[in-house]
Amino acid sequence: MNQPVHRFKAEFFKVLSHPARLAILDYLRNGEKNVNELQVLLEADQSTISQQLARLRNGNLVDTRKDGTSVYYSVRDPMIFQLMDVAREIFNRQMINHQALLEQVTEADRVTD
Repeated sequence: MNQPVHRFKAEFFKVLSHPARLAILDYLRNGEKNVNELQVLLEADQSTISQQLARLRNGNLVDTRKDGTSVYYSVRDPMIFQLMDVAREIFNRQMINHQALLEQVTEADRVTD
């Protein structure tokens, strides 16, 4: 097994493992945003947004551009959105399967009552 490659991949997915970071990436689909804009969109405090942006930046998922006193963030590689879209499709399928199983259990409970 190629441990360094697997560690690299695991670290990549760890960067994506926080709900706020995923939300930030979703908001960056429509173009760059600064911390204040993201703060309003996420309804979170500035320090939380900055912390999550730092993690995304350290994971090489976002780039920055300074304009005066504002720093704007954008996605480094737009293919991340394809990855997120595929993941959403997988999650939707899993939810459908779980829902079908729940309906079967509920139906079985009705039959035994």
